Amino acid sequence: MKLAYLDCASGISGDMLLGALIDAGADLAEIQRGIDSLGLSGCRLTVQEVKKRGFRATHLVVEHEPEHAHRHLHHIVAMIDGSDAIAPPAKQLAKRVFTRLGEAEAKVHGTTIEKVHFHEVGAVDSIADIVGAAIGWTLLGIEAAQSSPVPTGHGYIQIAHGRCAIPAPATGELLRGVPLAELDVEGELTTPTGAALVSTLAGSFGPLPSMRVETIGYGAGTRDYPQANLLRLMIGEAEPGLPSEQIWVIETNLDDASGETIGWCIGRLRDAGALDVFSSAIQMKKDRPGVKLTVLCEASRKQHVERILFQETTTLGVRSWPVWRSTLPREKHVVRTEWGDIDGVLSIVDGERKRFSPEYESCRRAATEHRVPLQVVQEAAVRAFRPEDA
Repeated sequence: MKLAYLDCASGISGDMLLGALIDAGADLAEIQRGIDSLGLSGCRLTVQEVKKRGFRATHLVVEHEPEHAHRHLHHIVAMIDGSDAIAPPAKQLAKRVFTRLGEAEAKVHGTTIEKVHFHEVGAVDSIADIVGAAIGWTLLGIEAAQSSPVPTGHGYIQIAHGRCAIPAPATGELLRGVPLAELDVEGELTTPTGAALVSTLAGSFGPLPSMRVETIGYGAGTRDYPQANLLRLMIGEAEPGLPSEQIWVIETNLDDASGETIGWCIGRLRDAGALDVFSSAIQMKKDRPGVKLTVLCEASRKQHVERILFQETTTLGVRSWPVWRSTLPREKHVVRTEWGDIDGVLSIVDGERKRFSPEYESCRRAATEHRVPLQVVQEAAVRAFRPEDA
Protein backbone atom coordinates (compact mmCIF):
# COMPACT_ATOMS: atom_id res chain seq x y z
CA MET A 1 0.00 0.00 0.00
CA LYS A 2 1.35 3.44 -0.95
CA LEU A 3 1.62 5.33 2.32
CA ALA A 4 2.42 9.00 2.98
CA TYR A 5 3.70 10.52 6.21
CA LEU A 6 3.21 14.24 6.83
CA ASP A 7 5.99 15.54 9.06
CA CYS A 8 4.45 18.81 10.25
CA ALA A 9 7.36 19.93 12.42
CA SER A 10 6.66 23.56 11.47
CA GLY A 11 2.93 23.25 10.87
CA ILE A 12 1.12 22.91 7.56
CA SER A 13 -0.51 25.14 4.97
CA GLY A 14 -1.99 24.47 1.55
CA ASP A 15 0.96 25.89 -0.37
CA MET A 16 3.43 23.92 1.78
CA LEU A 17 1.65 20.64 1.03
CA LEU A 18 1.30 21.39 -2.68
CA GLY A 19 4.98 22.37 -2.83
CA ALA A 20 5.96 19.12 -1.08
CA LEU A 21 3.85 17.07 -3.51
CA ILE A 22 5.50 18.72 -6.51
CA ASP A 23 8.92 18.26 -4.88
CA ALA A 24 8.07 14.57 -4.43
CA GLY A 25 7.37 14.16 -8.15
CA ALA A 26 3.80 15.29 -8.85
CA ASP A 27 3.66 16.77 -12.37
CA LEU A 28 3.30 20.57 -12.13
CA ALA A 29 1.98 20.82 -15.70
CA GLU A 30 -0.79 18.30 -14.97
CA ILE A 31 -1.73 20.14 -11.78
CA GLN A 32 -1.78 23.45 -13.68
CA ARG A 33 -4.03 21.92 -16.33
CA GLY A 34 -6.50 20.97 -13.60
CA ILE A 35 -6.39 24.46 -12.07
CA ASP A 36 -6.94 26.03 -15.52
CA SER A 37 -10.11 23.97 -15.94
CA LEU A 38 -11.72 25.67 -12.91
CA GLY A 39 -12.20 28.97 -14.74
CA LEU A 40 -10.13 31.02 -12.30
CA SER A 41 -8.94 34.10 -14.16
CA GLY A 42 -5.18 34.23 -14.73
CA CYS A 43 -4.28 31.71 -12.01
CA ARG A 44 -0.75 30.37 -12.41
CA LEU A 45 1.35 28.14 -10.17
CA THR A 46 5.03 29.02 -9.94
CA VAL A 47 7.67 27.10 -8.02
CA GLN A 48 11.25 27.81 -7.05
CA GLU A 49 13.87 26.11 -4.95
CA VAL A 50 14.57 27.96 -1.71
CA LYS A 51 16.51 27.31 1.47
CA LYS A 52 15.06 27.46 4.95
CA ARG A 53 17.66 27.45 7.72
CA GLY A 54 20.06 25.74 5.34
CA PHE A 55 17.62 23.09 4.05
CA ARG A 56 16.39 23.12 0.45
CA ALA A 57 12.70 22.93 -0.38
CA THR A 58 10.17 23.83 -3.07
CA HIS A 59 8.31 27.08 -2.51
CA LEU A 60 5.01 27.35 -4.37
CA VAL A 61 3.27 30.63 -5.15
CA VAL A 62 -0.22 31.04 -6.63
CA GLU A 63 -0.23 34.05 -8.95
CA HIS A 64 -3.63 35.47 -9.88
CA GLU A 65 -5.51 38.65 -10.67
CA PRO A 66 -7.03 40.58 -7.73
CA GLU A 67 -10.61 39.64 -6.86
CA HIS A 68 -13.15 40.29 -4.12
CA ALA A 69 -15.44 37.27 -4.45
CA HIS A 70 -16.89 35.62 -1.34
CA ARG A 71 -17.93 32.15 -2.45
CA HIS A 72 -20.27 29.61 -0.90
CA LEU A 73 -19.50 25.90 -0.80
CA HIS A 74 -21.88 25.15 -3.67
CA HIS A 75 -20.00 27.62 -5.90
CA ILE A 76 -16.71 25.82 -5.32
CA VAL A 77 -18.27 22.36 -5.71
CA ALA A 78 -19.79 23.45 -9.04
CA MET A 79 -16.37 24.63 -10.23
CA ILE A 80 -14.81 21.29 -9.35
CA ASP A 81 -17.64 19.20 -10.81
CA GLY A 82 -17.56 21.24 -14.01
CA SER A 83 -13.90 20.48 -14.70
CA ASP A 84 -13.09 18.13 -17.55
CA ALA A 85 -9.40 17.92 -16.66
CA ILE A 86 -9.51 16.65 -13.06
CA ALA A 87 -9.73 12.92 -12.38
CA PRO A 88 -12.77 11.77 -10.36
CA PRO A 89 -10.70 10.67 -7.31
CA ALA A 90 -9.08 14.11 -7.12
CA LYS A 91 -12.49 15.78 -7.46
CA GLN A 92 -13.88 13.73 -4.60
CA LEU A 93 -10.88 14.46 -2.40
CA ALA A 94 -11.04 18.21 -3.06
CA LYS A 95 -14.75 18.28 -2.27
CA ARG A 96 -14.17 16.38 0.99
CA VAL A 97 -11.63 18.98 2.08
CA PHE A 98 -13.93 21.89 1.21
CA THR A 99 -16.83 20.21 2.98
CA ARG A 100 -14.72 19.92 6.16
CA LEU A 101 -13.84 23.59 5.81
CA GLY A 102 -17.50 24.49 5.33
CA GLU A 103 -18.56 22.53 8.40
CA ALA A 104 -15.87 24.21 10.53
CA GLU A 105 -16.72 27.71 9.28
CA ALA A 106 -20.43 27.11 9.85
CA LYS A 107 -19.76 25.89 13.39
CA VAL A 108 -17.67 28.89 14.47
CA HIS A 109 -20.01 31.43 12.83
CA GLY A 110 -23.23 29.83 14.05
CA THR A 111 -24.76 29.24 10.63
CA THR A 112 -25.32 26.36 8.20
CA ILE A 113 -22.92 24.89 5.69
CA GLU A 114 -25.22 26.05 2.88
CA LYS A 115 -25.16 29.68 4.04
CA VAL A 116 -21.57 30.09 5.24
CA HIS A 117 -19.38 32.47 3.24
CA PHE A 118 -15.85 31.32 2.42
CA HIS A 119 -13.62 34.38 2.85
CA GLU A 120 -9.88 33.63 2.88
CA VAL A 121 -10.43 29.94 2.07
CA GLY A 122 -12.72 30.85 -0.85
CA ALA A 123 -10.05 32.98 -2.49
CA VAL A 124 -8.25 31.91 -5.65
CA ASP A 125 -5.02 30.91 -3.91
CA SER A 126 -6.80 28.67 -1.37
CA ILE A 127 -8.88 27.01 -4.09
CA ALA A 128 -5.73 26.41 -6.13
CA ASP A 129 -3.89 25.03 -3.09
CA ILE A 130 -6.63 22.55 -2.16
CA VAL A 131 -7.56 21.42 -5.67
CA GLY A 132 -3.88 21.31 -6.65
CA ALA A 133 -3.04 19.21 -3.59
CA ALA A 134 -5.89 16.81 -4.39
CA ILE A 135 -4.61 16.43 -7.95
CA GLY A 136 -0.99 15.93 -6.80
CA TRP A 137 -2.06 13.45 -4.13
CA THR A 138 -3.91 11.41 -6.76
CA LEU A 139 -1.09 11.63 -9.30
CA LEU A 140 1.35 10.14 -6.78
CA GLY A 141 -1.04 7.25 -6.09
CA ILE A 142 -1.12 7.75 -2.33
CA GLU A 143 -3.59 5.34 -0.74
CA ALA A 144 -3.31 6.22 2.95
CA ALA A 145 -1.59 8.79 5.14
CA GLN A 146 -0.46 9.41 8.69
CA SER A 147 0.77 12.63 10.24
CA SER A 148 2.89 13.87 13.10
CA PRO A 149 1.21 15.94 15.82
CA VAL A 150 0.54 19.44 14.50
CA PRO A 151 1.91 22.72 15.96
CA THR A 152 -0.23 25.84 15.52
CA GLY A 153 2.03 28.65 16.75
CA HIS A 154 0.68 31.48 18.89
CA GLY A 155 -0.02 35.18 18.77
CA TYR A 156 -2.61 37.06 16.70
CA ILE A 157 -3.56 37.37 13.03
CA GLN A 158 -5.86 39.64 11.06
CA ILE A 159 -8.65 37.89 9.16
CA ALA A 160 -11.81 39.04 7.39
CA HIS A 161 -13.64 39.15 10.72
CA GLY A 162 -10.94 41.14 12.49
CA ARG A 163 -8.03 40.37 14.82
CA CYS A 164 -8.11 36.93 16.39
CA ALA A 165 -5.86 34.62 18.36
CA ILE A 166 -3.87 31.80 16.81
CA PRO A 167 -5.06 29.19 16.00
CA ALA A 168 -7.80 30.93 14.03
CA PRO A 169 -11.32 29.79 15.02
CA ALA A 170 -11.81 27.60 11.94
CA THR A 171 -8.33 26.11 12.35
CA GLY A 172 -9.07 25.19 15.95
CA GLU A 173 -12.35 23.57 14.95
CA LEU A 174 -10.68 21.59 12.14
CA LEU A 175 -8.00 20.34 14.54
CA ARG A 176 -10.54 19.08 17.08
CA GLY A 177 -9.33 15.59 18.11
CA VAL A 178 -5.97 16.02 16.34
CA PRO A 179 -2.88 15.76 18.61
CA LEU A 180 -1.24 19.19 18.79
CA ALA A 181 2.51 19.67 19.21
CA GLU A 182 3.90 22.38 21.48
CA LEU A 183 6.16 24.83 19.61
CA ASP A 184 6.89 28.24 21.11
CA VAL A 185 6.82 30.27 17.89
CA GLU A 186 4.90 33.50 17.34
CA GLY A 187 3.06 33.18 14.06
CA GLU A 188 0.41 31.14 12.27
CA LEU A 189 2.15 27.83 11.61
CA THR A 190 -1.02 25.98 10.61
CA THR A 191 -3.62 27.69 8.45
CA PRO A 192 -7.29 26.74 8.01
CA THR A 193 -6.44 25.30 4.60
CA GLY A 194 -3.58 23.24 6.05
CA ALA A 195 -5.74 22.07 8.95
CA ALA A 196 -8.51 21.00 6.56
CA LEU A 197 -6.04 19.07 4.41
CA VAL A 198 -4.21 17.26 7.20
CA SER A 199 -7.40 16.37 9.09
CA THR A 200 -8.94 14.99 5.89
CA LEU A 201 -5.92 13.15 4.54
CA ALA A 202 -4.38 11.66 7.69
CA GLY A 203 -6.05 8.56 9.08
CA SER A 204 -3.99 8.71 12.28
CA PHE A 205 -1.41 10.85 14.06
CA GLY A 206 1.81 9.79 15.70
CA PRO A 207 5.43 8.86 15.03
CA LEU A 208 6.77 7.71 11.68
CA PRO A 209 4.98 4.42 10.86
CA SER A 210 6.56 1.20 9.64
CA MET A 211 7.22 1.93 5.97
CA ARG A 212 9.84 1.65 3.24
CA VAL A 213 10.45 5.26 2.18
CA GLU A 214 10.84 5.75 -1.56
CA THR A 215 10.37 9.50 -2.08
CA ILE A 216 10.70 12.58 0.13
CA GLY A 217 9.35 16.00 -0.79
CA TYR A 218 9.89 19.29 1.01
CA GLY A 219 7.43 22.17 0.82
CA ALA A 220 8.52 25.59 2.11
CA GLY A 221 6.40 28.10 3.97
CA THR A 222 6.67 31.77 3.08
CA ARG A 223 7.80 33.13 6.43
CA ASP A 224 11.07 32.57 8.25
CA TYR A 225 11.06 31.28 11.83
CA PRO A 226 13.73 30.13 14.28
CA GLN A 227 13.16 26.60 12.97
CA ALA A 228 13.19 25.52 9.31
CA ASN A 229 9.73 26.42 8.01
CA LEU A 230 9.24 23.20 6.04
CA LEU A 231 6.71 20.44 5.56
CA ARG A 232 8.36 17.07 4.89
CA LEU A 233 6.32 14.54 2.92
CA MET A 234 7.61 10.96 3.03
CA ILE A 235 6.08 8.48 0.59
CA GLY A 236 6.66 4.75 0.31
CA GLU A 237 5.28 1.29 0.90
CA ALA A 238 3.70 0.44 4.23
CA GLU A 239 5.48 -2.30 6.17
CA PRO A 240 3.69 -4.66 8.56
CA GLY A 241 3.87 -3.31 12.10
CA LEU A 242 2.01 -3.21 15.36
CA PRO A 243 -0.86 -0.74 15.54
CA SER A 244 -0.03 2.19 17.83
CA GLU A 245 -2.07 4.94 19.39
CA GLN A 246 -1.54 7.93 21.62
CA ILE A 247 -2.89 7.65 25.16
CA TRP A 248 -2.40 9.66 28.34
CA VAL A 249 -0.73 8.77 31.64
CA ILE A 250 -2.25 10.62 34.61
CA GLU A 251 -0.75 10.32 38.09
CA THR A 252 -1.18 11.68 41.57
CA ASN A 253 0.54 11.01 44.93
CA LEU A 254 -1.58 10.49 48.04
CA ASP A 255 -0.44 10.33 51.67
CA ASP A 256 -3.71 11.09 53.47
CA ALA A 257 -6.26 8.87 51.71
CA SER A 258 -7.66 5.67 53.18
CA GLY A 259 -7.53 2.32 51.43
CA GLU A 260 -11.31 2.41 51.08
CA THR A 261 -11.14 5.78 49.33
CA ILE A 262 -8.45 4.60 46.91
CA GLY A 263 -10.33 1.38 46.13
CA TRP A 264 -13.55 3.31 45.50
CA CYS A 265 -11.73 5.77 43.24
CA ILE A 266 -10.12 2.97 41.22
CA GLY A 267 -13.55 1.44 40.65
CA ARG A 268 -14.96 4.76 39.46
CA LEU A 269 -12.04 5.29 37.09
CA ARG A 270 -12.50 1.85 35.53
CA ASP A 271 -16.23 2.45 35.16
CA ALA A 272 -15.37 5.75 33.43
CA GLY A 273 -13.48 3.91 30.70
CA ALA A 274 -9.88 4.08 31.92
CA LEU A 275 -7.68 1.67 30.00
CA ASP A 276 -5.83 0.72 33.19
CA VAL A 277 -5.55 1.90 36.79
CA PHE A 278 -2.98 0.79 39.35
CA SER A 279 -1.41 1.93 42.60
CA SER A 280 2.21 1.87 43.77
CA ALA A 281 3.69 2.23 47.25
CA ILE A 282 5.90 5.33 47.51
CA GLN A 283 7.73 7.41 50.14
CA MET A 284 6.52 11.00 50.42
CA LYS A 285 7.60 14.09 52.36
CA LYS A 286 8.41 13.79 56.07
CA ASP A 287 9.01 10.05 55.45
CA ARG A 288 5.30 9.35 55.13
CA PRO A 289 4.31 6.16 53.29
CA GLY A 290 2.03 7.02 50.41
CA VAL A 291 0.32 5.72 47.30
CA LYS A 292 0.91 6.75 43.70
CA LEU A 293 -2.28 6.32 41.67
CA THR A 294 -1.64 5.88 37.93
CA VAL A 295 -4.31 5.97 35.23
CA LEU A 296 -4.02 5.20 31.51
CA CYS A 297 -6.77 6.62 29.33
CA GLU A 298 -7.65 7.86 25.88
CA ALA A 299 -7.35 11.59 25.15
CA SER A 300 -11.13 11.96 24.99
CA ARG A 301 -11.45 10.76 28.62
CA LYS A 302 -8.56 12.76 30.10
CA GLN A 303 -10.62 15.60 31.60
CA HIS A 304 -13.19 13.16 33.03
CA VAL A 305 -10.44 11.08 34.66
CA GLU A 306 -8.88 14.18 36.21
CA ARG A 307 -12.29 15.29 37.50
CA ILE A 308 -12.80 11.93 39.23
CA LEU A 309 -9.37 12.13 40.86
CA PHE A 310 -10.18 15.57 42.27
CA GLN A 311 -13.66 14.52 43.36
CA GLU A 312 -12.81 11.19 44.98
CA THR A 313 -9.38 11.75 46.55
CA THR A 314 -7.66 14.39 48.66
CA THR A 315 -5.19 15.30 45.92
CA LEU A 316 -4.43 18.96 45.20
CA GLY A 317 -2.94 18.30 41.77
CA VAL A 318 -2.29 15.70 39.09
CA ARG A 319 0.39 15.38 36.43
CA SER A 320 -0.12 14.00 32.94
CA TRP A 321 1.74 13.36 29.72
CA PRO A 322 1.00 11.68 26.37
CA VAL A 323 2.62 8.35 25.48
CA TRP A 324 2.42 5.95 22.56
CA ARG A 325 1.44 2.34 23.05
CA SER A 326 1.67 -0.53 20.59
CA THR A 327 -0.80 -3.39 20.87
CA LEU A 328 -1.07 -6.87 19.43
CA PRO A 329 -4.04 -7.58 17.18
CA ARG A 330 -6.63 -9.44 19.24
CA GLU A 331 -10.06 -11.00 19.05
CA LYS A 332 -12.46 -12.88 21.31
CA HIS A 333 -12.26 -16.67 21.36
CA VAL A 334 -14.00 -19.52 23.22
CA VAL A 335 -12.55 -22.92 24.13
CA ARG A 336 -14.44 -25.99 25.33
CA THR A 337 -13.22 -27.70 28.51
CA GLU A 338 -14.53 -30.36 30.90
CA TRP A 339 -15.67 -27.43 33.05
CA GLY A 340 -17.66 -25.86 30.23
CA ASP A 341 -16.99 -23.15 27.64
CA ILE A 342 -14.34 -20.62 28.69
CA ASP A 343 -14.13 -17.16 27.12
CA GLY A 344 -10.76 -15.68 26.30
CA VAL A 345 -8.72 -13.36 24.13
CA LEU A 346 -6.75 -14.51 21.11
CA SER A 347 -3.72 -12.37 20.23
CA ILE A 348 -1.60 -12.58 17.09
CA VAL A 349 2.17 -12.53 17.63
CA ASP A 350 4.56 -11.76 14.74
CA GLY A 351 1.63 -11.81 12.35
CA GLU A 352 1.23 -15.60 12.58
CA ARG A 353 1.57 -17.19 16.04
CA LYS A 354 -1.68 -17.22 17.99
CA ARG A 355 -1.74 -16.98 21.76
CA PHE A 356 -4.83 -17.67 23.90
CA SER A 357 -5.44 -16.06 27.30
CA PRO A 358 -8.50 -17.24 29.26
CA GLU A 359 -10.63 -14.50 30.84
CA TYR A 360 -10.57 -14.43 34.64
CA GLU A 361 -14.33 -13.92 35.09
CA SER A 362 -15.18 -16.84 32.82
CA CYS A 363 -12.75 -19.10 34.71
CA ARG A 364 -14.04 -17.85 38.08
CA ARG A 365 -17.63 -18.71 37.18
CA ALA A 366 -16.66 -22.22 36.06
CA ALA A 367 -14.52 -22.80 39.18
CA THR A 368 -17.37 -21.65 41.44
CA GLU A 369 -20.00 -23.74 39.64
CA HIS A 370 -17.94 -26.94 39.65
CA ARG A 371 -16.19 -26.31 42.96
CA VAL A 372 -12.69 -26.75 41.61
CA PRO A 373 -9.61 -24.54 42.07
CA LEU A 374 -9.41 -21.54 39.75
CA GLN A 375 -5.96 -22.61 38.55
CA VAL A 376 -7.34 -25.98 37.42
CA VAL A 377 -9.86 -24.26 35.15
CA GLN A 378 -7.27 -21.80 33.78
CA GLU A 379 -4.82 -24.59 32.93
CA ALA A 380 -7.57 -26.64 31.30
CA ALA A 381 -8.55 -23.64 29.12
CA VAL A 382 -4.97 -23.14 27.94
CA ARG A 383 -4.62 -26.85 27.10
CA ALA A 384 -7.94 -26.80 25.21
CA PHE A 385 -6.81 -24.11 22.79
CA ARG A 386 -6.10 -25.44 19.30
CA PRO A 387 -4.44 -22.90 16.93
CA GLU A 388 -5.80 -24.68 13.88
CA ASP A 389 -9.37 -24.04 15.07
CA ALA A 390 -8.85 -20.31 15.62
